Amino acid sequence: MLCGGGWHGVLPLRPLSPPDAPRVKAYRKHARDGTLAPVLLWWVSFLDGWLVLDGHDRAVAALAEGAEPACVVPALLPEEATWRRTADAVTEGHEQRTSRLSARPAGPGIARQYAALERGYADALATLPYDEAPTPLWPPPDDA
Repeated sequence: MLCGGGWHGVLPLRPLSPPDAPRVKAYRKHARDGTLAPVLLWWVSFLDGWLVLDGHDRAVAALAEGAEPACVVPALLPEEATWRRTADAVTEGHEQRTSRLSARPAGPGIARQYAALERGYADALATLPYDEAPTPLWPPPDDA
């Protein structure tokens, strides 16, 4: 049976270690220092949630320190060549605007203008399409 209805939970692929396990203790120091590597998740559409592919102990360490674990979710790029050309064009435009701004004499509004440019650049890249295609699901064989 397929899940649905907006569960959006996270399933580990193996049992989680206890918070006092030696490996988790080592990761807890990184969590406190802000140097903990992110957890790798994979979206599985028919589960309507994520699987933890890597970083089970890092997730436990972050949670034990009262922090939400940083996560990375790989995504497919639709027509990568087209996506890359668009991203390169946005980046080139941003570099040109930044260069023109840096050629101006320093003044009280320059820092705000740089911040606005950076926000605009990040927003433009964030609007580029990423494919969240359904995870392939094959029916069971007839003899199952």
